[in-house]
This record gives sequence, structure tokens and C-alpha cells, in this order.
Amino acid sequence: MTARHRNRPRDRTMKAPTLRHWFLVHKWTSLVSTLFLLLICVTGLPLIFREEISDWLDTSQPYAQVAPGTPTQPIETVLASARRHDPDQIVVSAFVDDDAPRIVIGMAPSWPAYNQDPRIAHFLKFDVHTGILLRDSTAFSGARGGFLPLMLHVHTDLFTGLPGNLFMGLMSLFLAAAILSGIVLYRPFMMRLPFGTLRRDRGTRMAWLDLHNLLGIVLAAWMGVVGLTGTLNELSTPLFAVWQASDVQAMLRAWRGRPPVAAADRTSLDAAFRAAQAALPDRRVISAIFPGSRMGTPYHYVIWTKGNTPLTARLFTPVLVDARTGRVTAIVPMPWYLRALEISRPLHFGDYGAMPLKIIWAMLDLGTIMVLISGLILWVGKHRLPAQPRLRALRRIPDDKTTTATG
Repeated sequence: MTARHRNRPRDRTMKAPTLRHWFLVHKWTSLVSTLFLLLICVTGLPLIFREEISDWLDTSQPYAQVAPGTPTQPIETVLASARRHDPDQIVVSAFVDDDAPRIVIGMAPSWPAYNQDPRIAHFLKFDVHTGILLRDSTAFSGARGGFLPLMLHVHTDLFTGLPGNLFMGLMSLFLAAAILSGIVLYRPFMMRLPFGTLRRDRGTRMAWLDLHNLLGIVLAAWMGVVGLTGTLNELSTPLFAVWQASDVQAMLRAWRGRPPVAAADRTSLDAAFRAAQAALPDRRVISAIFPGSRMGTPYHYVIWTKGNTPLTARLFTPVLVDARTGRVTAIVPMPWYLRALEISRPLHFGDYGAMPLKIIWAMLDLGTIMVLISGLILWVGKHRLPAQPRLRALRRIPDDKTTTATG
């Protein structure tokens, strides 16, 4: 080997075959998922502000103006009003909102019908202080549920239920692969340029390429977090099914063979709430699933509680209260995978930091839409040109003959 070759600096540039492989990974994972990711990003924008939009679209009567400290109506009083309003329906759930003065009662035609398709349920919203019915929703299914349910279904399952959840979760994994390959490709493509350069003087296509690379590398971490938390959210149905089939069923062995608790034999929901609150005094009782639901048991109220801090308010703990005696049967520990799911949900939509974080999330979402659109524009303009000529055009990969001659 000559002195010239010994003194030559080591070439740390990624070799042509390796770079080509990463290029193909980025190309095909992006192409397969881009249209679906665009759909997810567009529908995700209103879902970031779903609480504000829901309040804006709410046409129900306003809440009563009451003095601080005004007592609330007993839940059983509200349940009696709900049953009088819909005498042919059964109560399936009750939710006591801690952010607004309301109690929401879920109603359905029957347990078999509801357990087969929970979307047939409708809700009655009552003022928590006066007990007055403020709103009666209609049974919802798909687009008939209004704007936000429409956006949620398109965002999560494309109206196909669990298969759609799993498919959209797969698209999120493709996004993760596209992000990783894009990060790998960024340095050899852009290392000679100052960060943030947009080469408008080199033509429209080059400007789009620089914009795509810039936004992609800036948003890579956020897109990765949102993509992975989105995958977790899509797995919520099977994860809860695993938990119910394992941990919950193990707790119910002592009740197997017993007849379900009839509605006339149940203790009051107020008593069940008090029992759950006494068992977990540092948490807030927020809702109940009635005996008979496939999301509960035939023998218990499932009372859901949450913490009092910004973080623990996203972590829920269920309490099983015997529907006949009103005594706490068990405080059900949530497994790690459901805790991860609970943490991922508000992180996915930017709920942790109230409105400022939601605005930031919306801006990042718009930036991601630009990454996807710019990628499509680049592909449409150059999709017939093989990868190797494009890589050589960047003067980063030498011709194979040159490599052989100088090696």
C-alpha cells in the first residue's frame, strides 16, 4: 500500500448497498402507510380539542347557577329519573363528572343487545345539583353519532372494529420504521448543508426535498412518541380482554354458579360509591358499570376511581362492590400493560398540559401532515427513477468502478 493510501482519511460514509437498503425501507414503509397516516393526522386534529368541540356543539340546556357548596342530588334519585324517562330500557352505567356539574347515565334496550354491540347505548345527561334532564342522546352507530364520534371511528378503526384497530396499529408501526430509516438517511443526505437550508434556487423539487428532510428530522421524536402511543391505544380492546379473562376471572371463582343479582335485589349505587370511596380515600370515585355488563361481572358494581394529581388522574383503579351487600369485594390491581395504555392515551392527544400543550400538539400534527404531503410530492415526481442514480446524484456514493479502481 502506498503512502498516499496510508495517509488517506478513513471514509466513514455509509456504503452504497447499506444506504440503498435503508432508502428502500424508508420508501416502502412510507408509501404503504402515508395515506392512512394522513387520515390519522387529519382526524387527530379535532380529537386533540375534542372536549372544547364537544362543549361547543352541545345544544343541551345550561347547568343551573348555584352557590358554592350546594349539595348534589343522590345518584339513586337521578337513576329513578332515568328509568322514568326510558321505562323500557336498562341502566348500564353511570358517570359523575368531576370537571362539570353533570351525571351521565348510560341506557340500553337489554343486556344481551348491549353486550353484543355497546354502540346501541345512549345517554341521559342530568344536572348534578337539580337532577333535571339536560340532554337525551339518540342511539349512535358510526357517523350517526355526530362529528366527534365520526372522527374517532375514522381515526381508530375505519368503522371495522377490532380488525380496523389492528390495521391502524400496523400503520403506526410502519410509521416507526419510516422514522428510523429517515433518521439514518438524514446525515449522508444533508451533512454538507447548514441545518435548515432550503435550496429554492435548485428548483421546486429540491426545495420540497429539503423541507421534507428538515421537518422530518425536527419532528422525528414527537412522531415516534405519538406513533408508538397510537399503537398502544389500538391494542386497548385485546389488552382489556386479556385482563378480564385472566385477573378478573380469577377473582370471580368464588361466585361461579351463583345466579346473577336481580335489579330488585341490588344495593343502592350511592352505597356502592361510599364503600369504594372508603376503601380508597385518596382517590375519586367517578363511574360505575352495572352488574350484567360484559365489561364487568354479573354480581358486582365495577366502581372506577382515579387519582387527584395531574398524573394519577390518568390512572384508574377499579373496585368490585358486591351488588347484593354493598361491601367491597376486591380492589383490582391493573397490570403493567394497562397502566402503560392509560399513560399513553393522554400523551397521544396532548391532554397532560391543558390548552397550551394541545395547541403545541396541533402545530406538531400540522407539521407531520406537511412531512407526509412533501413525501408524496417527491415520490410522484420521481417514482420511476431507481434508487441508485438518485443516491449517486447527491455525490455521496461513488460509482462502483471508481470504488474498485481506488480501493
